[in-house]
Amino acid sequence: MTVLNINNNKHQIDANDDMPLLWALRDILGLTGTKYSCGSGYCGTCTVIVDGLAQRACMLPLNSLVGKQIITIEGLSSDSLHPVQQAWLDENVSQCGYCQTGQIMAAVALLNEIPDPDDQQIDRAMAGQLCRCGTYQRIRKAIHLASSMMKTSQDEK
Repeated sequence: MTVLNINNNKHQIDANDDMPLLWALRDILGLTGTKYSCGSGYCGTCTVIVDGLAQRACMLPLNSLVGKQIITIEGLSSDSLHPVQQAWLDENVSQCGYCQTGQIMAAVALLNEIPDPDDQQIDRAMAGQLCRCGTYQRIRKAIHLASSMMKTSQDEK
């Protein structure tokens, strides 16, 4: 039995310690927003945030995550409108949409680390996130918009 902190909730997971987090999220906990694609850590579709860093859920064994804070797409916002998600909608980023949860999670991790990134910082942070539809320019534009939205929200507080 492995106990993990996922989306600010403790979850007891009855599975092998070496099971990838991706399978525990999807098959045991029913958190299907984290998608499976390559299964080898190359595409970024399964990206989650672990202790503030974008990580590939398909490559993370459960036993390596004990005591860490894990955030999935379901945990970004109670109303599904985290500023990055809203920016994705405003900029019509998605085409097929399959990679977008991983893209969004990587963008959130970037903005948590660098609140106002330039294009090079965005490109570097998003380099491992593959999009078959090639919406990279819209992704970059959405990240800039989300940065602005988050700054405005902070200024209003």
